[in-house]
Amino acid sequence: MTLLSDVSPVQYKRAFIALGSNQSSVAGGPIETVRYALQLLEDVGFHLVAVSPLYSTYAVPVGSGPDFINAVVEVSTPLDSSQTLALLHGIEAEMGRTRAQRWAPRPLDLDLLAVEGFVLPDAQTHDHWRRLAPDRQKTVAPDGLVLPHPRLQDRAFVLVPWADIAPDWQHPVLHKTVREMLNDLPDADKEGVNPAE
Repeated sequence: MTLLSDVSPVQYKRAFIALGSNQSSVAGGPIETVRYALQLLEDVGFHLVAVSPLYSTYAVPVGSGPDFINAVVEVSTPLDSSQTLALLHGIEAEMGRTRAQRWAPRPLDLDLLAVEGFVLPDAQTHDHWRRLAPDRQKTVAPDGLVLPHPRLQDRAFVLVPWADIAPDWQHPVLHKTVREMLNDLPDADKEGVNPAE
């Protein structure tokens, strides 16, 4: 696994990562897994700027598996977005994550939500994946990295913990803050996200 100490320092970037677990791992149950993943992020050299509380949430889509433990962390990194994603995938693999089936139960999920205000690979591609019908989301995935994460505005399990640490971060395409995107969600979605501790 690449360590950030192996990378030549450049301008550090503000990035947000969603953490989720609904299966046991080498670290223990989902709560222990998410806590251990935070330690692994630090161990490989990410600077943890802010960490949300842990939340218990329904699996998405509903009925697709056990409840998740979720959190969001803000990090500072010198890596570009693709390098950051590769490092996150390495941590997932170390914790036993396999990618055999989309949205299957998993010991660890690390989603790169946003890096600064970057829109990748471009606005048109981002719009395509953001507007993709829910039934298509189950079966298709982009070939490369799309930022901001194309479904973050639809997910209470992301926005609730994110609002705890960076409510004023603004989506560069939707031009809404985390707090505004959360307020736009139906109350029923938000009621399924509850403190885990």
